[in-house]
Amino acid sequence: MKKIHLPKTAAKTGAAAFCALCLFFQAECSTEAALQEIFMSSSQAPVFYGCKTGADGGVSFSFSAPVTLKSAYFDPPLEYESRADGETLVLYLDSDLPGGEKVTADLLVEDGQGNTLNVLVPFRTRNNRIPDLLVNEIRTEYSNMNGDKPRTEFVELRVLSAGNLGGLRLYAAGNNTGKGLDRPILEFPPIMVDSGEYVVIHTRTLPNQSGCRDETGNDLGYSGGYEATPARDIWIPGSAKRLHNTDAIFIADQDDGIIDGVLLCEKEDAWKNDVLRAARRFAEEGVWNSGEASSAVSTAKASPTRTVNRNAAKPDSDTAGDWYVRDKGNASPGAPNT
Repeated sequence: MKKIHLPKTAAKTGAAAFCALCLFFQAECSTEAALQEIFMSSSQAPVFYGCKTGADGGVSFSFSAPVTLKSAYFDPPLEYESRADGETLVLYLDSDLPGGEKVTADLLVEDGQGNTLNVLVPFRTRNNRIPDLLVNEIRTEYSNMNGDKPRTEFVELRVLSAGNLGGLRLYAAGNNTGKGLDRPILEFPPIMVDSGEYVVIHTRTLPNQSGCRDETGNDLGYSGGYEATPARDIWIPGSAKRLHNTDAIFIADQDDGIIDGVLLCEKEDAWKNDVLRAARRFAEEGVWNSGEASSAVSTAKASPTRTVNRNAAKPDSDTAGDWYVRDKGNASPGAPNT
């Protein structure tokens, strides 16, 4: 085959053309990358982090970037005033709803780049009438030997002053059906209570139990079910286990402050995960005298008939000495501890 030789000038011209072509494509790629980067940065909508009701009644909605409010609708319908403060949008509601009432917000916001984000989120109105409460009795064990007469787990509260339970939350750090400290097992709707009342939260509701209705009004005989009490009954739907012999059980307010709580431990080597985190928090916030497992109330003798009881004759000292588990059955949900 005959070889073709190009003149040196032609070779140089071809090389130059090739280099120019490379530079052209490089410039094109660089420009495209720059445009893509600009496009991506301007097309990313802000991220919604969450909302919280403040002590002044304003509802704060937090975002990853400063935003302006384009529209807001509420269910039930509410009037509002808005204020933007950096990445936080605060809405002040004109409302006569009771504290702890559940409201759903439908917001449309826009950032400085013109990106919009629609947020649909529920929250509860601010409750400024929180009563003084004590966790008073706990059943950590479950039994349903006869099928129609179950003994299910419960947490009993004793009300020391009148107020509204709305927006308060019940946590069980050992709860393995949710996320322990990240998710309460119950968030209270508005419920007006009087001093001296008992509130029994049944943490398991069996399918064959009929008439298990929440007593949120004045009729404390409204609820049925085998273990309905003379006191105020609240039922958590579902048959999953939510309380454990090793647990940290507490009531928190809308600012995440602990109103009252108790540490339970069946054996010291069971102190781990969210229960350990809660125990440390109890100690840091002065809710309990220590975060060590040895300071917790022993549940070694607890059973469906032997509940964990607060000693009503002793002042609250935030120690295991306030509590007892009797050798014989002493469950008394909705009534003074025996």
